[in-house]
Amino acid sequence: MTETTLSAQEIETLFTRTDGSYAFARWARPIVPVVFGIDDDSLTHLKAAIAQTVAVTGGILQDTDPELGANFMWFFCQNWDEISLIPDLGKLVPDLDETLATLTKTKAAQHRMFIYDSDGAIKMCIVFLRMTGAVADLSIQALGVGETLQSLLLWSDKSFESDSPIATLKDNGICIVKPKYAALVRAAYDSTMPASAGDASHVLRLFPRVAKLFGDMEA
Repeated sequence: MTETTLSAQEIETLFTRTDGSYAFARWARPIVPVVFGIDDDSLTHLKAAIAQTVAVTGGILQDTDPELGANFMWFFCQNWDEISLIPDLGKLVPDLDETLATLTKTKAAQHRMFIYDSDGAIKMCIVFLRMTGAVADLSIQALGVGETLQSLLLWSDKSFESDSPIATLKDNGICIVKPKYAALVRAAYDSTMPASAGDASHVLRLFPRVAKLFGDMEA
């Protein structure tokens, strides 16, 4: 079946949380990743996947953030208690011990948290991944594309429950962002669009840009 562009209602749903509130945010600064807990070969492939996905925004990765050094942090582990051993991480992550206790209790495999600047834009994203179950079964490239895509915007806590935002090309096994979601991300990073929004009227500006970009991709 040929993929179609996202409707305005679908876009609104992607940024509407369980409590009914509309919450949108994107990065307003270059993204600088740093990765802990994987071998050098995996790191090479992961960083390539991150760069490939960040390119969907129209931007590129940078080597350093003038304020933070790195602002897109990845932590891989086998067990959540390994995270608590990382020096000074508790100073960066509020309530780290409580978060790890919850992740351990729920047997979660991944966790993502955002830190925002004074304007509500994403300032930092921290990704925790426990290499078990479905997460461990993913290729490093698929994992990199999927996690990066979900870190480029503040999506709803219900987003992608029934539709994965990524796809694997049959010809070469490469994982990509599905065109309809790529169009949405690119539209969200339009320089004329706000970096954050708390009202669904934001969709009225976002939707036409998404539709045009998707049409251009399909042409």
